[in-house]
Amino acid sequence: MNVIRAVQLYLEKMISEAGPGMKMLMMDRETTSIVSMAFAQSEMLQKEVYLFERIDSGRSNERLKYLKCIVFIRPTRDNILRLQSELKSPKYGSYYINFSNIIPRTDIKSLAESDESESVREVKEVYADYLPVNPNLFSLNIPMCLQALSWSPDALERSVQGIISMLLSFKLRPAIRYKGSSSVAQTLAKKIHETINKETALFSFRPPEDGSPPPLLLILDRRDDPITPLLNQWTYQAMVHELLTINKQRVDLSGVQGVPKDLKEIVLSSEQDEFYAGNLYANFGEIATTIKVMMDEFQKKAHDQKKIESINDMKNFVETYPQFKKMSGTVTKHLVLISELSLQVGKQQLFEISELEQEIACRADHSTQLQRVKKLVSDEKINLHNALRLILLYSMRYERHANCGTSGLLKALQDRGGRAHIVPKMLEYISTSARQELFNTVKITDAVKLTRNLIKGLKGVENVYTQHNCVLKEVLEEVIKGRPLDAAYPIMGNELPFRRPPQEVVVFVVGGTTYEEALAVHRYNQEGCKVILGGTTIHNSDSFIEEIVAATAGIPFKHSRSLQQFHSAPHGEA
Repeated sequence: MNVIRAVQLYLEKMISEAGPGMKMLMMDRETTSIVSMAFAQSEMLQKEVYLFERIDSGRSNERLKYLKCIVFIRPTRDNILRLQSELKSPKYGSYYINFSNIIPRTDIKSLAESDESESVREVKEVYADYLPVNPNLFSLNIPMCLQALSWSPDALERSVQGIISMLLSFKLRPAIRYKGSSSVAQTLAKKIHETINKETALFSFRPPEDGSPPPLLLILDRRDDPITPLLNQWTYQAMVHELLTINKQRVDLSGVQGVPKDLKEIVLSSEQDEFYAGNLYANFGEIATTIKVMMDEFQKKAHDQKKIESINDMKNFVETYPQFKKMSGTVTKHLVLISELSLQVGKQQLFEISELEQEIACRADHSTQLQRVKKLVSDEKINLHNALRLILLYSMRYERHANCGTSGLLKALQDRGGRAHIVPKMLEYISTSARQELFNTVKITDAVKLTRNLIKGLKGVENVYTQHNCVLKEVLEEVIKGRPLDAAYPIMGNELPFRRPPQEVVVFVVGGTTYEEALAVHRYNQEGCKVILGGTTIHNSDSFIEEIVAATAGIPFKHSRSLQQFHSAPHGEA
């Protein structure tokens, strides 16, 4: 199960079915991102796609009847109206229309009525309505999906469409489980269940013949694990996202000093960049070693290029030059990235901060941790964002502690001009089950779980910067080992639960997933499992804090009344 390959196959099929000859691709804002994350423009040119146009941009009246137009758009009302307008006055010789999801019959009828010149050759549904990020990771690019801790109607509709499309991509009719204590997870599970039952013809896949359990769709809620997005990351992809932000495979380096002009924006694609694909999940130390090896190899090749003494040498030079040029670009790009990451790690004192974050997330030691947080929050060298993250982690762990020092920490942060009002919002955002389970504040009565926790505590720590285990990893372990999930993760509908583990699992996180969770999924897949992870978005700590602010806007403060003086944001700030 590879989401990038799934989208590529749909696009290749779309292009090949239009036949030979010059083609143009008409897309909307969202499908433009989907296409660019599956193929580079140069790859599209090799497939005879020479022009790209947005259906929602201004339309020129130039007639290009010699071009075939492949349309790949989402089946939204606005897009249907725009396409009707295009077909009433066709600019291209023929149209091959592909919708990225299920389209109502009424819309097909209205398109047929608009096609007076009969220029439409075919209309199809291709189920590629999500952004393929890594082979095992997809996003719906919905940065803020909750309003007053409930679904925003548009975000709910888009999430249902995205997940349905993903399931149809892989021909999965899953059993649906959701976090029982989460109303947003339950709402999404119910809507997906209803859609699958309504579209029975599309979901009539043959059940496994050997009687194995159906695939599993597991819906989780970010509010049950607000710790993971706040922690510093130490694997390559996750570090780049945390410190520089990856937005649809692009990293903006325009604010970084001394970066060459052609590297102000760089593309990080595991499909087009072998070094990146091989090191997505490598840790910071390994990356530095790997790039040194790549540098040595490049220097050797550069030295070989200089030795042109015969016709044969010239021939070899011409043949290998494109690869040499590509390697040169790759080396430069990753050197710039690694240098900037290294600079930020030193400048922001991230080793010290990360160690303390992990300590707070993984074990209780109140007085020692409070002193260390106080020291760092008061230190002018520690930036305000990192100080805020430490206070957020501390405030969640020690919320009920008799000597909780959150108020004093917020005063120190406020005196430095920090966003102290975020912390009360976080205490409203974190779910009841997270309060009980993340920090083991409730006595564990399940003997098996208690034993497992004790063993985990005795094992010791391989790396102080990566001690934390995300909730998703622990839930997946239960699923993969076939342990019963019934109480905490009820099954939607009247399906009988299987006691054997499912062959394929799709996990979707309402409120956004993270690259740390993608790493956990990758490790399970390396062991032979088939797991895909998706989320409304992919967070770093910045975007997650903005999600919290949006999700808690306008709700009454119940859990943070003692922090009343910090409830309001400074004038002019969210």
